[in-house]
Amino acid sequence: MGMKIQAVIFDMGGTIETFCYTRELRLKATVIIRQRLLQAGIDLRMGDEQLLDLITKGLNRYKRWSIQSMEELPPQRVWKEYILTGQAYDPALLDGIAEDLMFLLETRYYHRALRPEIPGVLAALKQMGLKIGLISNVNSRGQVPTNLKAYGIFDYFDPIVLSSEYGRRKPDPAIFHYAARLMHVPASACLYVGDRLARDVSGARRAGYGMAVQIRHDFDQGEKDAGAAPDAVIENMAQLLDILRVNSGDEPAPAAPGSLRALIFDAGDVLYYRPERGAKFAAFLKELGLELSPNHAQQKKEIDYKAYRGEICHDEYRAAIVGLYGITQPELLARGKQALIDDDANVAFFEGVPETLRTLKERGILLAIITDTANSISAKLSWFEVGGFGHVWDAIISSIEIGARKPDPRLYHAALEHLGVSVHQAAFVGHRTIELEGARAVGLRTIAFNYDPDALADTYITSFADLLKLVDETIPLPDVR
Repeated sequence: MGMKIQAVIFDMGGTIETFCYTRELRLKATVIIRQRLLQAGIDLRMGDEQLLDLITKGLNRYKRWSIQSMEELPPQRVWKEYILTGQAYDPALLDGIAEDLMFLLETRYYHRALRPEIPGVLAALKQMGLKIGLISNVNSRGQVPTNLKAYGIFDYFDPIVLSSEYGRRKPDPAIFHYAARLMHVPASACLYVGDRLARDVSGARRAGYGMAVQIRHDFDQGEKDAGAAPDAVIENMAQLLDILRVNSGDEPAPAAPGSLRALIFDAGDVLYYRPERGAKFAAFLKELGLELSPNHAQQKKEIDYKAYRGEICHDEYRAAIVGLYGITQPELLARGKQALIDDDANVAFFEGVPETLRTLKERGILLAIITDTANSISAKLSWFEVGGFGHVWDAIISSIEIGARKPDPRLYHAALEHLGVSVHQAAFVGHRTIELEGARAVGLRTIAFNYDPDALADTYITSFADLLKLVDETIPLPDVR
């Protein structure tokens, strides 16, 4: 039996609201967009029909790219790089109006209407004690909040996660994990409702959500519906309440205060290792007649520290590492950064990791990661998906988000809070002395795997699969207070 649903998270377009468009509607909107461009001093010197075709083709190019990359670019870049590319105008004039233009596109290019049953359903969900959130793929930051306020339902949603703010799009599981973290709910306790299989249902599945429900929406945006099968397909949002009423009796009996309900893992050198660490970047430097230098060790350590704490972004981190070798030429800089990305992604999993994690998940154990990393959660999840266990995680806590590294207690407490368990119901699996000490300091039982010679832990395992036997043997766990 699965975990009882604690949070319901909705898609926006096609789910909370229906939408459609006609060329006539878009042509009228194009007139308004032209006026806004002219106000900013941008005269493209073309008719409304031409401008509409230019915008449509540009948005289609961007859509194809974003579906493939699962990235969401700021409005300025969408307009400059996809819509108005090749046009004669001053790009600087766009900077102040790009968001306005995108808002006009997303509000005026479509006829949108609230599903009539939505207010009553949201009120019922609130009465049931469920948390309510929203995840939307959207270029504008203002369109979704504006529409929710106009419908009179804005206050029901906390959080409202927009791809335009997060920088990643559904079906990237990272945006689903982000929403769950904001709600302090395990991924396996979340139900997601959306109209598209390819981005809504598939993304929720990849993120390990407890349930994924598809609601029918007749309007086809041209995106192929492919991906995981939903748990249910509904025609009217009121049917969701019936699904949740059935689920309300699906929760296993509460665990005893000392029983093991969750395992929290370090990631690198516990779940995976890099058999050729740094090989691609070293080959890149060798091609240029450069060498990895021990003189750069301290400088790299300082850059690592900034990246792990989120003081610089992923791209800035890689640029700084490449820059240590005096590389500034754009083409070479891009190649160096790509070599670092490829090195990071070249991971191998310890024997038994995928099978063991999936079995633990099937047994109802909550699974989380706390990781010191300069990589995005999205990147790590993509590695895990290759291993076949991207969907098992109930929480992924990154040093970037917390602004601190292990052994800082905030990372461990964030994982516990998100999972909804006490320190006496969880154990930490790590390999380094410092991270194991951090776990012990907050009261967690510690398990060492692939461990340093001087690592201190409550339990040591030499095979990852030994976790299964350990879990069986330690239910209930002794009170380690």
